[in-house]
Amino acid sequence: MHILTNTYYVFQPPAGAGQYVELDMGCGKGSFSLQLAQRYPQRLLLASDLMMGRLASLQRKRERLGLSNLLLLRASNLALASFQLPPQCIDRLHLLCPDPWPKRHHRIKRLVCTDFISRLQRILKPGAILHLSTDHQPYFEDWLKILSRFPNLVDCPEGIEDISDLKSDFERQWQARGMPVRHLSRKLVSTQP
Repeated sequence: MHILTNTYYVFQPPAGAGQYVELDMGCGKGSFSLQLAQRYPQRLLLASDLMMGRLASLQRKRERLGLSNLLLLRASNLALASFQLPPQCIDRLHLLCPDPWPKRHHRIKRLVCTDFISRLQRILKPGAILHLSTDHQPYFEDWLKILSRFPNLVDCPEGIEDISDLKSDFERQWQARGMPVRHLSRKLVSTQP
């Protein structure tokens, strides 16, 4: 496990030339990361979270399954997007069921905002896929408004067709309660000046 919290250097993913790199940002307990790493052993998967207990549990599962293509990062999402990953290093980024902070006075804490999307573009390769999901309909609608301000991120539902059957722990939890989880996928067609 790589501990990046409170560090100010660039983490260089050990990807080979031309290797496909995915990031499960805020991976939680990591079931989605494990499924993805098992499905695509030729890809490098980075799974990040701040919660050390979750990452330690995920590390034990990773070792038990022998998944050498899964690297764990203890890191803040904002720091990863801002400076801890090199520019244009991610082919597909997953941000699944982030906290919607539904109360009006808590919305300032929401991760997905125009500033965050701008920062994410720094680490996405041209042609990369941005995959977001949430169970909170108002948050999803806010995402649509936010993403409409980024014409270089175009709708690309086929960007996640190959993983439509994979579910995060939160998605399974919400679906068990009868709550739908909405997904969207955007493709970075160019970088903005």
